[in-house]
Amino acid sequence: MGFLRIRTTVDERPGRLASLAAALAAKGGNILGLSVQPDTDGTVDEFVADIPASADSVREALEAAGGRRVQVVPATAHELTDEPTRVLLLGARLRAMPWRLPEALCDLLRADDARWVYGVELSSDLPDPTLLTVPVAPRRAVRLRRAGLPFTLTEAARAAALVRLAQPPAETPSPERPVALDDGVEVQVRPLTLLYREAVRDLHDRCSPDSRRFRYHTSMPALPPRMFDRLCDRDRGYSIVAGYDGQVVALANLIFTPDPGIAEMAFLVEDRWQGRGLGGALARILVQQARDLGFAEVKASLLSDNTRMRRLLISLGATLAYTDDPGVLEARIATGAMVPAPRD
Repeated sequence: MGFLRIRTTVDERPGRLASLAAALAAKGGNILGLSVQPDTDGTVDEFVADIPASADSVREALEAAGGRRVQVVPATAHELTDEPTRVLLLGARLRAMPWRLPEALCDLLRADDARWVYGVELSSDLPDPTLLTVPVAPRRAVRLRRAGLPFTLTEAARAAALVRLAQPPAETPSPERPVALDDGVEVQVRPLTLLYREAVRDLHDRCSPDSRRFRYHTSMPALPPRMFDRLCDRDRGYSIVAGYDGQVVALANLIFTPDPGIAEMAFLVEDRWQGRGLGGALARILVQQARDLGFAEVKASLLSDNTRMRRLLISLGATLAYTDDPGVLEARIATGAMVPAPRD
């Protein structure tokens, strides 16, 4: 049969990738390229393989090995180029010729075609996984089409990262930024450091038991010192606090996970500051930070009776699903596809 590009979704369990590789080996396949991408309902494993078996035979073997939505399409020797080198060359070409952004995105994702779309077309997408719209400006985007393989969340994040190379250089953001809430009150958002230990302790004291339960899924009258130290550790995540009038009124955490390309976020907002847009503003800061750190997706676990958090995450474009615990939901947001903040 020759070169094949093979994609399948598997559950996030140890040994799944080994099972797929063994199934391809049993068909005489030689794996020449591998990509692992997180997605909303598992992990997408993509292979480029030199394999003598037919596409139908390969599909049946991978389904028997635990693969779902197996897709097999012909590949070429061009797809065996070193992927990091290919992407770096695309980035260099784009920096020199930013007006060729659609062409660069088309090459990046090996799409069938790419074109500019403007204005009203940006909001007219149908749920078609073979189309990907990559925002470039508030009323301008590039729409890609690939009939053979649906686009994944990871590919959307890669496209968004390449788009940023074509943007004018931005000013270096300050670690401290003002955030205006829905009622016009302005709070200051700063990175969490050890200096805020007492202020965060006071925040926990002022929060109601329900607010703490929604954040930690258990009673947490005070934040244990060891947990606070971990939240301050930049090797484990990125945390921020919102301050007003000398008090910390909210704590938001972006926590790195063992899953490749996925970070987890969580919030604690003082009761009298809830419902004023603070949680949404902090969530957007964390998702943008996750994107800049190279994460394709941010997830959040929430109790099923936390209706305010559920509405907030849906407003960002999150997809929600039940977990093995019927009282807990999991939300997932692609960092490259977050819903833009509403404009006045």
